Amino acid sequence: MPNDVTVGYIGLGTMGGRMATNIQKAGYKLIVHDLHRQSASHHLQNGAEWADTPRALAERCDVIFTSLPEPADVERVALGADGLIEGVRNGAVYFDMSTNAQSVVKKIHDAFAARGAHMLDAPVSGGPSGAQSRKMAIWVGGERGSFDKYKAVLDAMGDRPAYIGAIGSATVAKLVHNMSSYAVTCALAETFTMGVKAGMDPVALWEAVRQGVSGRRPTFDGLLEQFLPGKYDPANFALKLATKDVKLATELGRELGVPMRICNLAYAEMSEACNRGWEGRDSRVVMLLQEERAGVTIASDPERVRQAAERARGGG
Repeated sequence: MPNDVTVGYIGLGTMGGRMATNIQKAGYKLIVHDLHRQSASHHLQNGAEWADTPRALAERCDVIFTSLPEPADVERVALGADGLIEGVRNGAVYFDMSTNAQSVVKKIHDAFAARGAHMLDAPVSGGPSGAQSRKMAIWVGGERGSFDKYKAVLDAMGDRPAYIGAIGSATVAKLVHNMSSYAVTCALAETFTMGVKAGMDPVALWEAVRQGVSGRRPTFDGLLEQFLPGKYDPANFALKLATKDVKLATELGRELGVPMRICNLAYAEMSEACNRGWEGRDSRVVMLLQEERAGVTIASDPERVRQAAERARGGG
């Protein structure tokens, strides 16, 4: 396949530069473009060809990838003057690997479809080290046939390319992943500063909490037993007891003079859930409050949840 496919890559920064290098290592003919030609210097030295504009690149490529900082950058490269849309071939496939806005993804997808080409959103997770080592997730949304056709190119960049669903779904998965991570990060900043101010050594504190049930389990696995199937009875750990623990922690924070905005919000949520009469239900029943506010109901088939968990643990 490498001998038959010409790959274009635009955006050779911290992530894109490494991913483009791995495409070259896999033996594909590579055409590159970046705002700064020097960013492509080692790709060019290794046999890549330069395109002066996104349009010129699109005219010569079967499959195109972009990795750019902001949604506005992606839209400009894809749809602007001398953009990809002006040179894209009929039947060509374009994967945007940036963290993008769903509305921008759908706009570009529709514009490319009108030209007889395919656009898919394909954000990644793995950081610079993952981009270099290929230990990286690539989430893909859009036409399944295009994903299958160029999966070998995706495999050259990441060890876990996965088809997620319709156009824009991969972008949603990436935003949920990152937002969850940063929300947890902010909460951990509160709890750890409380612990340190209470007299603990930060490394000793980390070692201690790492041994608890939450420390031993991957974050998203906490959604498997109750939240995804919508099953909060019988309780694994009762809301009443969990609320007591959170009350004690927030009280300690106040005694120490540690601001704990996120933790106090969690206590308010759990108190409201208790006031609903849910004290004896599982502690994660507090999540139903957000489902109500969002206007969604989450109650997935338990067998589907079990199978998804098995695939995740098996790396599939």
